[in-house]
Amino acid sequence: MKIHIYISLFLLPFLSTAQPKINIQPLFGNQPLQLETKWYSLHDTDSIAIDVLKFYISAIELLQDDKPVWIEKNSFHLVDASQTATLLIPLSVPEKIIYNAIKLNIGIDSLTNSAGAKGGDLDPTTGMYWTWQTGYINFKLEGRSTECDSRKNEFQFHIGGYAAPNNSLQTIRLPFSSVQNTITIDLRKMLFALNLKSNNHIMSPGEPAIKVAQLIPQVVNSVKP
Repeated sequence: MKIHIYISLFLLPFLSTAQPKINIQPLFGNQPLQLETKWYSLHDTDSIAIDVLKFYISAIELLQDDKPVWIEKNSFHLVDASQTATLLIPLSVPEKIIYNAIKLNIGIDSLTNSAGAKGGDLDPTTGMYWTWQTGYINFKLEGRSTECDSRKNEFQFHIGGYAAPNNSLQTIRLPFSSVQNTITIDLRKMLFALNLKSNNHIMSPGEPAIKVAQLIPQVVNSVKP
């Protein structure tokens, strides 16, 4: 089984005259990800289906030589693989901004978490909020695998936590050099590292959630078009 999430950044690396967009394309291997109905293989002897893929992108900044030249205000975007509209994030960037990289968080920062539930993409009805004590779920992945010794062979990874030492927020910097760059997040590596047979259920902040969160930057790569 091989899962990728492709994040295509339609961002001009030099002089910007058009509004850039972040286009997110979830993939399973070389195929567009199909939730629930499509079965894939992680190992030769298993079958796996992805039912839910949701995560927050926040604190978006455009950088020039690693220095911020534009910072998005109220920067909170919930990406939901089942909702096509969430896969395209337009950025209201002024013209004549020069930039060659983007920085973003996967998850919600501690200050926002400590302020309690909010509206919009941060509304608790999105299913990405625990309680005021534990805050938001930064990354949610659910599915089924024949490797899982669990009810209905289900696996659930709800990765969150904002208070030290269990802050699961991850910051990623992505270089790009043309109108369209593709950023891959290879979830195959994540699932392979997790060993679904023995590790298939994380639903609260703590050391297990931190270990999963720390896999996210390790599986991110920038691919030139």
